Amino acid sequence: MSKRFFAEDSYWNTKIENNPKIISRSDHFIKLLYEADAASGFHINLNAWTIPVYEVTKDTPRVNVAKRMKNHTGEGSAFYKNSEAYIQQQADHPQGHGPGFGMNVPIPEHAVPDKESDSHMALVDYDQGIAWDMWAAERRSDGTWWSCTGMTYDLYGSGVFDPKDYAIHNGESIHLYGPSRASGVPIIAGLIMHDEITAGKIEHKLACACSCVGLLEHVYPPAIWTDGAYPNGIPEGTLIQLDPELDLEAFGLTREEKIIAKALQEYGAVMTDYAGGVTLYGEGLWSNKTKNWDGLLDEEGLRKIPFSNYRCIESGVTVEKGMVPMPHKLLFKTYYDQTGLPEHLDLKEENE
Repeated sequence: MSKRFFAEDSYWNTKIENNPKIISRSDHFIKLLYEADAASGFHINLNAWTIPVYEVTKDTPRVNVAKRMKNHTGEGSAFYKNSEAYIQQQADHPQGHGPGFGMNVPIPEHAVPDKESDSHMALVDYDQGIAWDMWAAERRSDGTWWSCTGMTYDLYGSGVFDPKDYAIHNGESIHLYGPSRASGVPIIAGLIMHDEITAGKIEHKLACACSCVGLLEHVYPPAIWTDGAYPNGIPEGTLIQLDPELDLEAFGLTREEKIIAKALQEYGAVMTDYAGGVTLYGEGLWSNKTKNWDGLLDEEGLRKIPFSNYRCIESGVTVEKGMVPMPHKLLFKTYYDQTGLPEHLDLKEENE
């Protein structure tokens, strides 16, 4: 059986109990999934906008990863600008790199971040039990590395960060404090791993994302923040379960699709981020010479099961905090489309 991340009793590795409590807004949230994706079923990011995971050891060459946030040419610079007053007030402000991250990071020579603008990348040392993850990671032309965010944490720990460890202010991005997902969850949490599919079983919750994530609202655990911009949207951290009584044989699923669908019944999927549609995440394998998804898993395969077969489960405490609308092109559009408020000129220009 393939290895799984985090402790056996981690939130991520715990099955949904029998007859769980369905949240009162479940039907509303399922309708939002249909609104977010006309294909009416989960996509799976396998070849872009996902997380490559590289195994490392104590012998992997170490590099120092510099802070990139202030100099990022994309949304990172807007996040930095939004928090600049707090950065100036705090001499030891993390500016994107969490405690213990930055020095002596083991990065294999063949490592390549996600090729889209998120440029996520994760490193795992199974022997030492350590994980590192980054958003907006880049190998510069001189061979050195920098990243907008960086975290190092216990690979066999809880898989849930403690919100008390982050001196974040309402309205900021959690990225300024280290976490590489906007919900403040580890980027390896909920990934569909190639070895799990070939082994025939997924034994953990999955990560998902959509465009209708809730404004200033998240569910802890596992989320400690949100970048949601949709009023009364689906809070990041929400647990979505495929009906456990559903007959999977009725949908013409392949063996591999049934493995994922079974995990969605037993463990569910956690809303962890914003995305243009509604998607799950498989590990990125583009620089792996021995593994690929071709012929094994189709990005559209889970579309066969409509969203109407899912429900949202009560699994944590709803917290009304997060990143309010700020200079971020897609999140701005969602916010203003839903509220009908006029877009502030200065912020609009920042996104053009």
